[in-house]
Amino acid sequence: MYSEEHLYSIALRECNFIGDINFSKLVRRFGSAENVWKTSKKELSKTDGIGTKIISDIGNPEHLKFAEEELLFCEKNSIKINLRHQNDLHFLLNECDDAPAILYQKGNFETKHKTISLVGTRNITSYGKKFIEDFFEASKPHPYISVSGLALGVDKEIHEQSLKHQIPTIGILAHGFHTLYPSANKKLSEKILEENGGLLTEFNSSRKPDRENFIQRNRIIAGISPATIVVETAFGGGSVSTATFANTYNRDVFALPGKITDKYSQGCNQLIFQNKATAISTIKDLLDLLGLNDPKEKIEELFPHSKITVQLSENQELIYKQIIENPHITLDDLAEKISVSSHKLLPVILELELLGKVKSFSGRQFIAL
Repeated sequence: MYSEEHLYSIALRECNFIGDINFSKLVRRFGSAENVWKTSKKELSKTDGIGTKIISDIGNPEHLKFAEEELLFCEKNSIKINLRHQNDLHFLLNECDDAPAILYQKGNFETKHKTISLVGTRNITSYGKKFIEDFFEASKPHPYISVSGLALGVDKEIHEQSLKHQIPTIGILAHGFHTLYPSANKKLSEKILEENGGLLTEFNSSRKPDRENFIQRNRIIAGISPATIVVETAFGGGSVSTATFANTYNRDVFALPGKITDKYSQGCNQLIFQNKATAISTIKDLLDLLGLNDPKEKIEELFPHSKITVQLSENQELIYKQIIENPHITLDDLAEKISVSSHKLLPVILELELLGKVKSFSGRQFIAL
């Protein structure tokens, strides 16, 4: 189930001064975590941006011992270990410069479906609760996966409504799998796993739910989806950090506006005012913007009796066919599949968009209309 690369990756990531970015630099340079671990410090220090302080803890036998124990823990608890440098991460998350080098997983995560992240305050109001209920009721006919942080309040409501409407849901944790915080959500976490959902965390079994972990966790919630919905949050709430990460990653952000006097709408209103989020006007419009409503249905609403056949060129037909067969395919994956460079593909995709044959989304994803 696990390889030597899993062992050395855990050991390397456990070293002082080796964060996700430095981990990626070293692995790219030397080919694997095992190679990094076994390379001399003199050779390691020749890597751009890697000084003697950063590499000082590499090779520490205590970290290798910890990694051995961690693999036993993961095996005992049926935990999958996803390594970024082996392309195990979700493709959107992998685009983020600071994506986790290691992502531990329990349960399922079906990556062929669109992911939508929804976040908000622990102090959910009846207004936020009603929005979540209405959103999941309206979106249930469409295949997607909801993502949230398995906290109390908004997160809890999101996971529960997902389960109610049989929508797979993913909880992103701020600690290792040796515990569950908050403990009040333990049964909910078990239900998520039972209903074909999953739990993800970048933290190993030595990591407790420390305060700083929650902000770090939020970047995964933002990075793993093309869009993040902020339901309710106060000024400076944790959800504001998730929205900020999403903006940094060039993802779409939507916020539920509210009264300026309502404490848990003030953070959403501020995001909208600062042009960091699009205001949610109606749930139907939101579903359209998220790309959940069937584009063909919308076209038929406008032109119920109109059928136009467009003759595509050979290049257009080739690309269009690949997009039909691979919904939400990325530009890089498309380029790889048909062995054409990205810069040559873009003009043809633009032509297809103008012809109404293709729609693009954030993260350079495409679907056929």
